[in-house]
Amino acid sequence: MFNIADLFEQAVDAWGDREYLIDENVRRTFNDVEGRANQLAHHLAASGVGPGDHVGIYALNRAEWVETLWAVFKLRAVWININYRYVEDELSYLFDNADLVHLVVEPEFAARAASVAPSLGTTVIGDDYEAALAAQSAERDFGPRSGDDRYILFTGGTTGMPKGVVWRHEDVVNALGGGIDILSGTRLTADADFIAKGEAGFPLTVFPIAPLMHGASQWGVMGQTFVGNKVVLRSQFDPAGVWSTIDAEDVNLLDDHRRRHGPTASRRTRRPTG
Repeated sequence: MFNIADLFEQAVDAWGDREYLIDENVRRTFNDVEGRANQLAHHLAASGVGPGDHVGIYALNRAEWVETLWAVFKLRAVWININYRYVEDELSYLFDNADLVHLVVEPEFAARAASVAPSLGTTVIGDDYEAALAAQSAERDFGPRSGDDRYILFTGGTTGMPKGVVWRHEDVVNALGGGIDILSGTRLTADADFIAKGEAGFPLTVFPIAPLMHGASQWGVMGQTFVGNKVVLRSQFDPAGVWSTIDAEDVNLLDDHRRRHGPTASRRTRRPTG
């Protein structure tokens, strides 16, 4: 049964030294992200987060967003995507409806979050986040997981107040994470099939340009991670920045969010090299 954290750790074991995650400030290998996600998971556990608990991610596109998603899943907890454009009333509704027990938050949003939920435990990206990681072990020493673990995607915008859509890990991996090929209908049956799929082609570089608070970008990251590909992020969209990033990072796949079908909703920008 597919579990999202297990598939990430399998990718780390297969391609640990490969460059994996890039934003405007950092470049990290699979091993780098694994160690930092383990440290954050231990910090969250020490803060009282356990299996089934909900942890909000309230941030722009950045490496810490991705580190947090892996950390939370490592604990069999559930991360909740938070629309950073929400005003206080919407945030208050979401925080309450999602039963958050902890929040990882962008510095510029920290004051707003505190005004809405002053008693909610928070880890603020930056010095607070780095100190939290530094105080914890980078070891992978978590218990077994299940394909029945939960992933929740909160909707918003045109659908009215946010609504949480609940998936089992195995189901969402099959639907959006590459477990079933949408063109051929071929179904992967074992975790190792993702490694074989990744080894069958050239490593690619994917650039999800929409905010990670949207499901399409989340799966543009996770699905590509499972097969060993590199992920590039920019904090916010601007046309010149997008094209300069494509050129600088030799991007192969551009997730544009207008097609909402997970990691396959991509445009090939150039042939892979090497």
